[in-house]
Amino acid sequence: MKSAFLNLLSLAPTAAWLLPLALATVALANDRSRSDPRCYELRIYQVAPGKRDALIARFRDHTDRLFARHGIERLGYWVPVDATDHSLVFLLAYPSRAERETRWEAFRNDPEWQAARKESEAGGPLLTGSESILLSATDYSPAIAAAAKSPERVFELRTYKAQPGRLAALNARFRDRTVALFSKHGMTHLGYWMPLDAAKGSDDTLIYLLAHASQEAAAESFKAFRVDPDWIAAREASEKAAGGSLTVQPGGVRSQFLRPLPFSPTR
Repeated sequence: MKSAFLNLLSLAPTAAWLLPLALATVALANDRSRSDPRCYELRIYQVAPGKRDALIARFRDHTDRLFARHGIERLGYWVPVDATDHSLVFLLAYPSRAERETRWEAFRNDPEWQAARKESEAGGPLLTGSESILLSATDYSPAIAAAAKSPERVFELRTYKAQPGRLAALNARFRDRTVALFSKHGMTHLGYWMPLDAAKGSDDTLIYLLAHASQEAAAESFKAFRVDPDWIAAREASEKAAGGSLTVQPGGVRSQFLRPLPFSPTR
């Protein structure tokens, strides 16, 4: 460990910023649980044709209340702005991963939930599939709490796939530059997370949620962000140190615009 540290000190000046990056990587591993120990869960439901209204009604009339009964923190419920995408996206939180297992099992076994599900599916299943991603907040994520704003906002779920071995560099760039520049250009941060499980991308994936006044406002914000000299300098420095793009190219950055449901805690 000592020799590795001394080797870092001997780096050429052009790569000197790798030392704080290496130290930040160690700090990231140590500090993530201390900054926000909660276990988050991003759930994406693929809805059967013609069944989304029934699914939303079940969430509104039963599911949301039963989540609360079992100590599951509800942060937001959204549907895609794209009319061709009939999925439902929602974000939950628990005190820990162990509590997630306990509370989710209690919810699933609740007789009221089982009755509500049976009644809602009398005409057939409401879902064709689902995905669950357990997450932990990054050490630079803001305090994540439900918040309703007026007028209603549009939300943007962004997923970044890092090049092998470059997730720490990507997080360092977000922590030191990107987040502040997002704020500068009028974007609101909801949270920044990394998957807990390797199968879901714990070693190469960053997921975050932004809020904008509208899709048009989002386009203007990102247009200004991308030509900001501070962003250009940060991107060039980080890519030079890493030996190339920090994200997979092409297709390493995905964006989905969402609108909140009327009963969503975050709107």
